[in-house]
Amino acid sequence: MGRSLSLAASDVQIGGEVSRNSTLVCAPIVSDSVDEMLIQMGKAEELGADLVELRLDFLNNFNPPHHLQTLIKHCPLPTLVTYRPTWEGGRYNGDESQRQAALRLAVELRSEFVDVELKVAHEFLNSIGEKKPENVKIIVSSHNYENTPSVEELGNLVARIQASGCDVVKIATTALDIVDNARIFQVLAQSQVSMIGIAMGEKGLMSRILSAKFGGFLTFGSVESGAESAPGQPTVKDLLELYNFRNIGADTKVHGVIGNPIGHSKSPHIYNPAFKSVGFNGIYLPLLVDSVSNFLNAYSSPDFVGYSYTIPHKVDGLRCCDEVDPVAKAIGAISCMIKKPDGKLMGYNVDYVGAITAIEEGLRELNGWSGRSGSPLAGKLFVVMGAGGAGKALAYGAKEKGARVVVANRNYEKARELARNVGGDAVRLSDLKDFHPEEAMILANTTSVGMKPNIHLTPIPKEALKHYSLVFDAIYTPKLTRLLRESQETGAAIVYGTEMFINQAFVQFQNFTGLPAPKQFIRDLLERNT
Repeated sequence: MGRSLSLAASDVQIGGEVSRNSTLVCAPIVSDSVDEMLIQMGKAEELGADLVELRLDFLNNFNPPHHLQTLIKHCPLPTLVTYRPTWEGGRYNGDESQRQAALRLAVELRSEFVDVELKVAHEFLNSIGEKKPENVKIIVSSHNYENTPSVEELGNLVARIQASGCDVVKIATTALDIVDNARIFQVLAQSQVSMIGIAMGEKGLMSRILSAKFGGFLTFGSVESGAESAPGQPTVKDLLELYNFRNIGADTKVHGVIGNPIGHSKSPHIYNPAFKSVGFNGIYLPLLVDSVSNFLNAYSSPDFVGYSYTIPHKVDGLRCCDEVDPVAKAIGAISCMIKKPDGKLMGYNVDYVGAITAIEEGLRELNGWSGRSGSPLAGKLFVVMGAGGAGKALAYGAKEKGARVVVANRNYEKARELARNVGGDAVRLSDLKDFHPEEAMILANTTSVGMKPNIHLTPIPKEALKHYSLVFDAIYTPKLTRLLRESQETGAAIVYGTEMFINQAFVQFQNFTGLPAPKQFIRDLLERNT
């Protein structure tokens, strides 16, 4: 148990393991009592953090002379002392001279790092003068809770902070759009000084993870979920285990799932461990995207190489491709995009393979088709709920297998357009409650109705389900949706969305890596994460 930090540029020894980057993982401690802070420090060490940030402004009845010495002396990790005032987004609203006195005391007690805001940096640094011990580093920080400025403005801000005489520059902005992270990355990559650069909020998550790729001095991860010191902060456990933070280097290839919403996605829990299992130098992120074209333009570098597409961006993704696989072109939507060596974007649709294969397997099991040739979908009436990207894939796939297709959608014109393309019929989604031209139909839901967190919803009344022999739901969070549960109760066989997901994952993994998918490993991962 030591308090030293090795800060070489690459393949450095951090926390007892070799890392492909020198970016430190800092765990903010936001407890309201000294005793609880001491407990949380121990947890941070156990989790593998490199240092802890003591957020003094969270403490009740804080007594600097007594409490600071206790915290710094008994911390098993190096400390970063922060006493954030309300005017910079913190909780301290008392006397400014007392606040700075506490920060000076942290310097005297040799906390490895002390954070002071740009607004008062000149005053504070003058007050400590030559008394600062050599092993104490001053971080001068600036927080923007409104937006992320232009690259030029960020560069000027970095220069102002650097001119204060600090050891480490810190800028934290707010990501209003995922493209805002690109400006943080550009400034980080160009910085000639030790710099912390992050964008706050859900759309800024990638900045916290990819700081390791772009040379950030440190990133923040909470000790546990719910104990974040700023919006959008991941946990230390997720940084180190889910995102393989120590394995991220300057040459790491970036992948992700593009959607909105995206917090429910299990894809990072599958691809990151699978990448690691075969030694592939890649990272897979949840990407909360508003505009696909803006995202692709912002992240056009050769290292941003592959994406999965989910609701609602499958059709927009296709429009942004330079080349499109014939199946995806026929469907009119993509589910996977790969950047080729020449920089061109190639679109595929593996929803068709994933979903139809899963439904066929379900029908074979239901009807005893083992060993028989042909598709069990042939001649069946196949009802698709939804006319978006996934709906198009299933309608196309069912038609290819010889099924008669009916498309049900809230927007009837979209239903008619898709039905016309696959030679089927169209109905309004609300009409399905009375739609039963025959028994033993197949039902496939591709809408988001019933997806977490709205798990109490279903796209079709339970009474109508008795006319179906098999029901498939593309949603996989939760695995057993209300639609599937009620289908079981009415006697229908069900096929989980996880089966579609797993079949897609095998194909996409090979597209992303050029390597065979570790199929059993991926199945085990999905089982643990659903």
